[in-house]
Amino acid sequence: MAKAKTAKAAYRCSECGWQTSKWVGRCGECQTWGTVTEAASATPARVVTAGPVSTPARPIGQVDVQNAQTRPTGLDELDRVLGGGIVPGAVLLLAGEPGIGKSTLLLEVAALASTPPEIPRNAPARRVLYVTGEESAEQVRLRADRVGAVTDELYLAAETELSAVLGHVDAVEPALLVVDSIQTIGTSEVDGAPGGVTQIREVAANLIRVAKERGITVVLVGHVTKEGAIAGPRLLEHLVDVVLYFEGDRHSRLRMIRAVKNRYGPTDELGCFDLSEVGIVGLPDPSGLFLTRREEPVPGTCVTVTLEGRRPLVAEVQALVAKSHLPAPRRATSGLDTSRVAMVLAVLAQRCKISMHEQDVYVSTVGGVRLAETSVDLALGLAVAGSTVEQALSGSLIALGEVGLAGEVRVVPGVQRRLAEAARLGFKHAVVPRGSLELADGSPLKRADPQLTSYEGMKVMEVDSLQQALQVAFTAP
Repeated sequence: MAKAKTAKAAYRCSECGWQTSKWVGRCGECQTWGTVTEAASATPARVVTAGPVSTPARPIGQVDVQNAQTRPTGLDELDRVLGGGIVPGAVLLLAGEPGIGKSTLLLEVAALASTPPEIPRNAPARRVLYVTGEESAEQVRLRADRVGAVTDELYLAAETELSAVLGHVDAVEPALLVVDSIQTIGTSEVDGAPGGVTQIREVAANLIRVAKERGITVVLVGHVTKEGAIAGPRLLEHLVDVVLYFEGDRHSRLRMIRAVKNRYGPTDELGCFDLSEVGIVGLPDPSGLFLTRREEPVPGTCVTVTLEGRRPLVAEVQALVAKSHLPAPRRATSGLDTSRVAMVLAVLAQRCKISMHEQDVYVSTVGGVRLAETSVDLALGLAVAGSTVEQALSGSLIALGEVGLAGEVRVVPGVQRRLAEAARLGFKHAVVPRGSLELADGSPLKRADPQLTSYEGMKVMEVDSLQQALQVAFTAP
């Protein structure tokens, strides 16, 4: 008689919750090593019968949308990213590296949300509850004094237990709840330490339920891993309504916030902020931060226009090519994609006969901005070539376009929007890929010279290849 097979123990990843029937050294979902541990055996699926409903189903045309109207936060740059403001009952997840300024930003939002001029004082719609699990109440109060975020309707609580947080929600009845951060909040109802997969799922589910039932806007702060992804199960990003990333160089005052998920607005907007000792303020026109003001042009610099979402930003690329004394010359980059820089250097060497095999190449951006768009290729190639031949480009020239391996320059999206931004800042010449200036129906603009046209008051030169771009750029006035 055959023996009955015993149930195999299940193994679960402590980072993302992925499960498998046998132990493996690397998680098959998040690709993290050493996080798969033994868990309880899988339980058979249960049959769920129909039960009472909370609200009856109704035609979609009869659903009232007044409760889903956005409410401005008071920070225009944040409202731009959110699609107009916060929505009652929405759950937002804000992630960013340690020390980037997440707590300062949310404290500023909490103070502004508790003092809207259109709502009378002592009204429940003004109350904001800020729950901190990482700092003491005294530490948060000191930061609030420094940034001017002390208001009568802003309530502060230092808790790490979910039941206590829900108790504060019952007592204060806030319109906005900020939890900093969700990895520090735990509950005794489930096993595991705070910050684990099971704990995060349970805490997030309860906070989302409270937000939907009471119409409270909930903002959760999330930690990130060393790779930059949000720590914890990926399910957390699926459950919330909005996922925001707060980015920036910790050595720079510039901070940027972008949405990777937004159920109430676009995900192609970018908000820029200036973080200082007195708080955080929005930057409606941050292009000037990424440029170097100088009287005379310097070899190895070129200005380009990148699109961050739908916002054009004028940025400067700098390159320095120097004689190398090492067997393998150095290639150092800052703010640019290393693989794209290596490709452009190879195209310059092979297609334009600009050899740098015995020289060190240093490439960076101004202001700590990171340029990941392929439209920066042409400006990068012009900057490196200018530093190699010790020839400066015109200070009123910009360049944008993608460089291919064959040396061709390809069209990038939004050229006309980029040129309009450059013209607004006073640039007079532009080098763009051929075919960039077309009307909405696809027909080209009328021009007297096939190589030269005027757009937004700028002299625009269209090129087919990187070699041609070098010729027209270094001869421009």
